[in-house]
Amino acid sequence: MRLTKIIAASAAGALLVAIGIVFGQFIRHSSELDPVPVGGPFELVDQDDHTVNDKTFLGRPSVIFFGYTSCPDVCPTTLMDDWLKALGPLADKLNVLFISIDPERDTPIQLREFLSSFDPRIRGLTGTNCVYYKRVHESDGSYSMDHSGAIYLMDKAGNFVGPLSFQAENSVAIEKLRSLGSS
Repeated sequence: MRLTKIIAASAAGALLVAIGIVFGQFIRHSSELDPVPVGGPFELVDQDDHTVNDKTFLGRPSVIFFGYTSCPDVCPTTLMDDWLKALGPLADKLNVLFISIDPERDTPIQLREFLSSFDPRIRGLTGTNCVYYKRVHESDGSYSMDHSGAIYLMDKAGNFVGPLSFQAENSVAIEKLRSLGSS
């Protein structure tokens, strides 16, 4: 009986050690994963029907967010409008880009009309892009778009600096944008 308990305790200990080794390897390897690249080459059309690409925006830091003009949810464009006003003239040093994820509906004319209600420093772009989105079909035959709500901050060389949540406190968002504009 005593030998059985010793064998069972040894087996349980060996199992715990094995789990610890596997878990430790997982933690070690998961922290060594390559970062997901953000940015890169693109070619889109702006709200004035001009073709633009990633090189068009080099030389000034960029604030990039994705959405669509018929979005029923909270739109980062509204928040961006308030944040740009708070930055004042410093906002002129930023490229602020609203990139549509619904180019089928968001033509340059539609973008121009939509953005006319917001700060004129927000530039609308449309076309095929490489960001997550998914068309969600509604029961009435229409559709909405599921997409990321992240705002991407890029330096003047086009490198990813970090994300900004559209849910960030105004003071935090404005400070991040101020820092980006001053770089």
